Amino acid sequence: MRLQKEKTEIEEREEIGREQKQKKIVIPGELITDQRKRLGQHTFIENGKVYSDSLGITYPDAGTAYVVPLHGRYIPVRNDLIIGIVSGETFNSYIIDINSIYRSFVSKDAIRYHLKRGSVISAIIKDVNEINEADLVEIRVFYDGEVVEVSPAKVPRVIGRNGSMLKVLKDGTGCSLVVGRNGWVWVKNGDIALCVKAIRLIEKEAHLSNLTNRVDAFLKEKKGEKQK
Repeated sequence: MRLQKEKTEIEEREEIGREQKQKKIVIPGELITDQRKRLGQHTFIENGKVYSDSLGITYPDAGTAYVVPLHGRYIPVRNDLIIGIVSGETFNSYIIDINSIYRSFVSKDAIRYHLKRGSVISAIIKDVNEINEADLVEIRVFYDGEVVEVSPAKVPRVIGRNGSMLKVLKDGTGCSLVVGRNGWVWVKNGDIALCVKAIRLIEKEAHLSNLTNRVDAFLKEKKGEKQK
């Protein structure tokens, strides 16, 4: 446990160091670098140079060329955990809204119970076809609670490294949370209103460093005010 803790602290310091490097906002098609670098998300190569395919933030000094998008709808990715809402059904499947312009489906043979329109579920994306329609498996139905929407690009910040931000949210609000990679967060129990405020703070300041500590301080301050 001690070794794991030390490793986590080192990783967090490295993450803060990366975030403190010079940031640059880029638009689709803008040059990121003409140097040879590993390719990360939302980049492409043309004539030996690396360009952005999205509006977002890049870090020119990083060893990997990548872009963190500032906005956009979710594009289904195999093995992603998502939160979905039942929007309809066909003869042999349910149609699931996953915050995407593409449709997703759950086979009726894959579950033992009937899903109603408006039901909230979590699922794993099993396959994505050539037109980005997704097949969903490992269905779990949620009862009560609320669905909070965030930008899919900000989901990694809501989760945090090794789940650190998610732990801060749960401990600071008493809420149960399931974060979908598609930008929908299911929240139940605890102080839901405070949890939503914290999530909005994460969205607003996702590009800044030391965010987990700031959110933790924010939650402690708000809880202290309520206790008074």
